[in-house]
Amino acid sequence: MEKSIIGRRERISLPDWDIGRVNAKVDTGAYNCTIHVSSVNEVQHEKENLLEFIPLDPRHGSYSGKRIRTAKYKVKKVKNSFGQMEKRYLVLTTLIIGEASFQAAFTLSNRSKMKNAVLLGRKILKGRFLVDVDKVNFAGKPNKNI
Repeated sequence: MEKSIIGRRERISLPDWDIGRVNAKVDTGAYNCTIHVSSVNEVQHEKENLLEFIPLDPRHGSYSGKRIRTAKYKVKKVKNSFGQMEKRYLVLTTLIIGEASFQAAFTLSNRSKMKNAVLLGRKILKGRFLVDVDKVNFAGKPNKNI
């Protein structure tokens, strides 16, 4: 399989969550993908444990304010950007980058103080993409000036 070339920033979609055209930073130092959530809670619904969260916020574009509920989640311990271990929820969803569409694992984190709401980690890059750090691709159009 030939690998597609992506830039250091890409415009992605998460159709399962009705999120389209949101900017993401490619982070080869991170293992999993991460997305900003403004709230995340484990809830009981009809004797089933569910994870409930609201992805992104109004300043990130493609924000719908939609509350997502899923029974398919895990709790993982991950090392944050400061090297400290913390508990994070891990969920699966469909990720679209350019013409490619596949299932990807995202950890949920409060990234409100961070510049990038979405990070794409090396787990989804491996075997699919090569990263050209000179490129920034938004809306499928390369742009080196962003």
